[in-house]
Amino acid sequence: MNIEVQWANTIMCGNQKHSRGSLYLVIIILLGLDSKLAGEAFQPEFVEPIGNLTVPIGRDATFRCLVQNLGGYRVGWVKADTKAIQAIHVHVITNNHRVGVSHNGQTVWNLHIRNVQEDDRGQYMCQINTDPMKSQMGFLDVVVPPDFIAEETSSDIMIPEGGTAKLSCRARGQPRPRITWRREDGSDIVIRFSNGSKSKTVYEDEILTLNKISRSDMGAYLCIASNGVPPSVSKRMVVKVHFHPVIQVPNQLVGAPLGTDVTLECYVESSPRSINYWVRDSNDMVISSSKYEVTTTVLSSFESRMTMVVRAITDDDLGGYKCIAKNSLGEVDGTIRLYGITRNVISNSSPSSKGDDFPTPMEGPDNQFGSAERSDDEDEAVTDMFESITQNHNRSLYESTPNSVQQNVSNKVKKIMSQSETSVNQSSNLKIKSTLQLFVSLVFYITRY
Repeated sequence: MNIEVQWANTIMCGNQKHSRGSLYLVIIILLGLDSKLAGEAFQPEFVEPIGNLTVPIGRDATFRCLVQNLGGYRVGWVKADTKAIQAIHVHVITNNHRVGVSHNGQTVWNLHIRNVQEDDRGQYMCQINTDPMKSQMGFLDVVVPPDFIAEETSSDIMIPEGGTAKLSCRARGQPRPRITWRREDGSDIVIRFSNGSKSKTVYEDEILTLNKISRSDMGAYLCIASNGVPPSVSKRMVVKVHFHPVIQVPNQLVGAPLGTDVTLECYVESSPRSINYWVRDSNDMVISSSKYEVTTTVLSSFESRMTMVVRAITDDDLGGYKCIAKNSLGEVDGTIRLYGITRNVISNSSPSSKGDDFPTPMEGPDNQFGSAERSDDEDEAVTDMFESITQNHNRSLYESTPNSVQQNVSNKVKKIMSQSETSVNQSSNLKIKSTLQLFVSLVFYITRY
């Protein structure tokens, strides 16, 4: 009896143990299934795309990767074009000391690149180590302000007048720079083509060609490179056009009263800049002193004005003066004749003529614009010649009218014609008399000397 009881107890205990193990197994399977279902339901996902970045060289760039439901997974950063791992989770892997990472909780993951360089340009990938891997990419564009390529950019040049000047200007940068040309003084750039010239204030091209260059093209030119990334840069190039000196003399004959100051002037164009000086007829050089004041005023890169002031002129100062300009291409001069004028009081019997002054030249044949004192014989000759010419002139006007017209015109018409002839004669007489006075003055002056 006791043996049966013991066996029965043994069987019952065995059944209890078996059922308990099965329960444990079922619980483990159910938990496993729940865990798998839960994992599939809460996989990591990207919240939004990574934005592309455009950063000037030397600035800082930051990519931001937003992830939800990260769980136990990790975020990594890779430079896609080189496949170089930048960072995994919170650890920087690359040896580039300018790269760093940061995060805000399990959602915001940042990749920082300090002092961006051109080598940093490219695509960057944010990865999550799921199976299969999840990733998204953003592009970093590094823009570079323009900078000139020294070996491919011209400097100051010298060219003979009529030649061809070619200016080159090349620059690097990202994006590619645009090249424009301007003249420093704001004047137009003259482009000469075979079919005609064209003027432009701004010219766009890497090469500026100036054909058949002239002295007006001389000056400073600015090459400006810009690509939208500040700052723009410019280079100044000076174009020098060489030519033989040229002198212009505004007044080749200058007269002034004795005892006064007089100014002689010449205008010079030359390149390279000329040596300018004054000499007398005797080839003695005139230098600044208490008697003479010699100055040269620069008007432009190739123009200048020479002036010489002669103080308190006397008879010794009268005569010829030369302004001379000399450079490496040649020499040129201009001549100025200086004459003096005295003011004499001529008394006549007529009260109205008292006190009238008449200029008298001090230097003879060189005085083309002066006047001379007339003698009584000269006055009589002028009067006789004037009356003779006037009579002949009136007679010719009358004789030129046909007889039929003279006979048929009425007294009224004749009166009108007479008045018209009188006005014409008066105007003509003034011109004739003025011309005769000058002519007779010259004749008497020549016969006198």
